[in-house]
Amino acid sequence: MSEAQQSFSLLPGPWELGIWSQGSLPLLPLRQYDFALQSPSMTFPKWLSHPVPSEQPAPLHEGLPDPSRISSEVQQMWALTEMIRASHSSTRIGRFDDVLRRTPLYDFHLAHGGKMVAFAGWSLPVQYRDSHIDSHLHTRQLCSLFDVSHMLQTKIYGRDRVKLMESLVVGDIAELRPNQGTLSLFTNEAGGILDDLIVTNTSEGHLYVVSNASCWDKDLVLMQDKVRELQNMGSDVGLEVMDNALLALQGPTAAQVLQAGVTDDLRKLPFMTSAVMEVFGVSSCRVTRCGYTGEDGVEISVPAAGAVRLATALLENSEVKLAGLAARDSLRLEAGLCLYGNDIDEHTTPVEGSLSWTLGKRRRAAMDFPGAAVIVPQLKGKVQRRRVGLTCEGAPMRAHSPILSTEGTVIGTVTSGCPSPCLKKNVAMGYVPSEYSRPGTQLLVEVRRKQQMAVVSKMPFVPTNYYTLK
Repeated sequence: MSEAQQSFSLLPGPWELGIWSQGSLPLLPLRQYDFALQSPSMTFPKWLSHPVPSEQPAPLHEGLPDPSRISSEVQQMWALTEMIRASHSSTRIGRFDDVLRRTPLYDFHLAHGGKMVAFAGWSLPVQYRDSHIDSHLHTRQLCSLFDVSHMLQTKIYGRDRVKLMESLVVGDIAELRPNQGTLSLFTNEAGGILDDLIVTNTSEGHLYVVSNASCWDKDLVLMQDKVRELQNMGSDVGLEVMDNALLALQGPTAAQVLQAGVTDDLRKLPFMTSAVMEVFGVSSCRVTRCGYTGEDGVEISVPAAGAVRLATALLENSEVKLAGLAARDSLRLEAGLCLYGNDIDEHTTPVEGSLSWTLGKRRRAAMDFPGAAVIVPQLKGKVQRRRVGLTCEGAPMRAHSPILSTEGTVIGTVTSGCPSPCLKKNVAMGYVPSEYSRPGTQLLVEVRRKQQMAVVSKMPFVPTNYYTLK
């Protein structure tokens, strides 16, 4: 993530962020914000939720200081800045006057010191009382609890549920065993990725689908239109939007913490499988062994009425701490996981995005998924560009930073980047021509009009710790 205003040379000024120092300008009453936003001397982004107080900016300098010397307020601004820079994606920050959805845990977040921001149309915590760095490292060492209830959860039911899903995604849904899930992709006829999602074949006779909040509307329309199309052809299929909350417990001790509240043996629940169980007294919870951090962990789909009770019970264990959007983003980047809208989009094919493994073998042979005529030939041919990992010293790489050859020719663009709290160096993803995609290739990146060396690196940057049966 990027640091706060003028604390790092790569950042915009406080007015570009809509952040000011308490000592330099008084806070305005809410009714005066519209005037401030329209003032020619105060150029706030239109989508900024609201100005927040911060500390005085540090002197201008290059590079990243020791995280232990950065105050929590500055780290909050660091996290917010990176989200603002990715405003075209799912991390879009909304204006204060937007109507934001609230998860069932909204009041719970406020009571626990959650610093709320607008994210993909929802009000969610970017961090809590702990700093972003502390939350990140705690997740790697013990476990953290994330509210991901903004994700779209749907049930696809009926005899033709697999037929419907396979008409939209690249994966082999028919081969999934009961309660097994897979990461898959919605694609269009041009081969572009419409969204990434997890599809689980439940033993209760439906498909459980989780997709991104930033794509909520278009994903729902896509699935509903296909349901109507198949129903008009006589197929037995239907769709239900779930109103459950979704909690992610992530980290090496997550299973141990959760085991105290369930009777099921979690040792028998490997990565990408799920089961319905009672969790700390809350019934009808679907526990799925997956996550977005690279660590072992679970996502728990819980009836909305029981979400606060479950979160409270989990926090009674001293190893569990709350974590927000900032830590979630840096954790997923260390794990080499894509953020839709940044690292993959409708103009990226699965092969270009280094996601060929999501294509089911049967589906490749049948070429019966949207965009197959474009995607399948890319598997054997040479694509023009590929998503790669990058590491560098110096100023952190960020989204939209140009990638150059060592001769100084622009060859690509960074799509996500941040300083890695675990590796103590900068990591990023981006797209480069295939001939530059080999790990170890020396490149240049341009940050704030200054070029610095970068190296193409294997992903994940930090080894993943998914739980698989031995």
